[in-house]
Amino acid sequence: METKSRLVSIDAFRGFAIVGMVLVNYLAGVAWIPAIVKHAPDIGLTLADLVAPFFIFAIGLTYGLSVRRRIARDGWSGAAGHFARRWLAIIGIGALITAAEIWFGQITGVDWGVLQSIGIAGLITLAVIRLKNWQRALIGLALLTIYQVLLDNFWRGFVLSSPFGGMPGAIDWAGMMILATVLADLFHDAGQGRRWFPWVSLAVLVAGAALALVIPVSKNRVSSTYVLITLAISALLFWLFHLVMDRGGVRLRLLEMWGKNPIVLYCLHLLLLGPYVLPDVAGWYAQAPGWLVALQALALCAELSAIAFWFEKKGWIISV
Repeated sequence: METKSRLVSIDAFRGFAIVGMVLVNYLAGVAWIPAIVKHAPDIGLTLADLVAPFFIFAIGLTYGLSVRRRIARDGWSGAAGHFARRWLAIIGIGALITAAEIWFGQITGVDWGVLQSIGIAGLITLAVIRLKNWQRALIGLALLTIYQVLLDNFWRGFVLSSPFGGMPGAIDWAGMMILATVLADLFHDAGQGRRWFPWVSLAVLVAGAALALVIPVSKNRVSSTYVLITLAISALLFWLFHLVMDRGGVRLRLLEMWGKNPIVLYCLHLLLLGPYVLPDVAGWYAQAPGWLVALQALALCAELSAIAFWFEKKGWIISV
């Protein structure tokens, strides 16, 4: 199991996921942006629907390694307490963010968001992270199956009315994170496991596509086909990052800097979005022309890049 060296591809892929989340959130309110760049209203899969799975997969890539290092230092009880506090903190931060979004009229309905889903998924994954890889694979698939049955028979209305599927949807996000740790263990096995990684990922994609013939793909429903397909796409895209960076020697230093403090940058981008999306000025945001949208998106990313560079210069890596 490869645990000692820090792979730059992981930081860069994590940074790529955060950049994607920032741009998707900014572009969501621009009227003329094509639907493929915005979240699908229900059934369907768009580019925007991929960014959250990218981040979930990035978490799964290092989850097992981080837990094992913490166990070696503090024992299981200390490690479990550390990660439980981290995930609860992320849930709390998410609750504050969604409360602020409701206050400013950016969203309506259930007080739920992506960080709450990630936090719940992290807690559920923590409960099984020490199990063997095949056991986690079975548990992850069982969660997807149970959730899909409950979704189809009882939960669909509530799930569709809740961002990221609400609390029920967190079950399938947890299934995604658990399965991400399974693929991660294959990848970190620098011998036979890594050779199998892209092929297993491709098999998951084929399975998800086959199941999509009977189970609709939907981020809003957090359908199990959505989980399988986006998990596989995330894994295959990461494999490309690995080939280009770890094997090819290419460095994407800006993405690497973003990837070292992802939660901090994600939270800060929501604050920095305010001057762009809140002013009720004609032609400033929703109906802004293309040149202004490009300028604002560039300015937002430049602000966050400056913060990421400052953190890098100080040597700060903040883990919530």
